[in-house]
Amino acid sequence: MLYCQKFSAVTGRILLGLYFLMPGISKVSGFEATAIYMSEHGMILVPFFLIITIILQIGGGMALILGFRISEVAFMFAVLTLIISLVMHDFWNLESGIQQAHEMQNFVKNMAIMAGLLVLSATQHIGTWSLTNSASEANA
Repeated sequence: MLYCQKFSAVTGRILLGLYFLMPGISKVSGFEATAIYMSEHGMILVPFFLIITIILQIGGGMALILGFRISEVAFMFAVLTLIISLVMHDFWNLESGIQQAHEMQNFVKNMAIMAGLLVLSATQHIGTWSLTNSASEANA
């Protein structure tokens, strides 16, 4: 793998990690507001699912940034992104207007992020410059 490909892969992986880490942290400080937002979208068992989401976003975001279990974490985030998109950005249930356009934009954006996560989860050289790759090299 060329240096520029390695650099691009690692930079993309770190940015995806940050994309999940930062909202996970903000959900901790804005727990109540996030819970209300989730309730307004018809989410059930809000405190349970919010805590699970926070754990996954912070833990998984750090794992992607550090390069730990990249394939598994990326696939988990792809599934999580799909679920969140279907529940929280259900533009098809809204009347035409700015709110529907906003939710549709979020939904489509999330599908693009999900596509990137699926590619990351399936890429063969995902361990380049990662904790997982460092651990396997140490055992070799």
